[in-house]
Amino acid sequence: MFSLFTDNIFIQMALLASLLASFASGVIGSFVVVKRISFIAGSIAHSVLGGMGLCLWLQRTQGLTWLDPIWGAFASAIASALFLGWIHLNYRQREDALIAAIWSTGMAIGMIFLSLTPGSNVELLNLLFGNILWIENRDIIRLIVLDGIILSLVALYYRKFLALCFDEEQAILQGVHVRALYLLLLSLVAVSIVLLMQIIGTILVIALLTLPAMLATLFTNRLAVMMGLSVILCALYSIIGLTAASVLNWPPAATIALLSALSYLLALPIKKKFGKYR
Repeated sequence: MFSLFTDNIFIQMALLASLLASFASGVIGSFVVVKRISFIAGSIAHSVLGGMGLCLWLQRTQGLTWLDPIWGAFASAIASALFLGWIHLNYRQREDALIAAIWSTGMAIGMIFLSLTPGSNVELLNLLFGNILWIENRDIIRLIVLDGIILSLVALYYRKFLALCFDEEQAILQGVHVRALYLLLLSLVAVSIVLLMQIIGTILVIALLTLPAMLATLFTNRLAVMMGLSVILCALYSIIGLTAASVLNWPPAATIALLSALSYLLALPIKKKFGKYR
């Protein structure tokens, strides 16, 4: 079993990428769960198809070979995050309908560009469904850099994020710029989603972004502890999921997502038995 990781370079790269992505998933996922913005995160995850489709179309039809679809994913994710944040701050009464509209619009734009793009669209299929076994060195470097940015910003604004998630009114009284901080948080969610897309794909990204954090909430109500547990759980899911997928010949992304869901369901009776947080 151990030889799976020592003899196969593709598995080694996949494992390294999974472990790096676990930091973004655990930390930002905790904010998503505590702030209850999973629906917004889901909308961001699905809207990235528009940016990816546009970049792939430009790459194939306009000769912009340097324009990697992943940059379209970053651009559309951050743009959607900022727009959804603006909607949340200004139009709360219509928020759910508008978020659903953004969700479907992003995917519709992506599908239109895909239909106009000649040739195979394997790159987007890999991002939609996840193909962790094709991780490259540049993807690892990208993960390291973006992990560093995310962790640095969270460390810098941790107390302000804490106030934002649990008591916005108190945060305002303390002089925190809540609106700007909320938009920053959504931007970090957007970056994390693009990071995780390489591991588990756009369609299943919310599983890895929310389920480990949800499981952690069953056993602690402290945000810092929740983050640590979420990171550890994401790493474990990745290791066990990759091993199981290799043995059973299952898709790695779907296996990791399924493992996350099953572990959460199995943990619910344990939480019920032992009661309150320890």
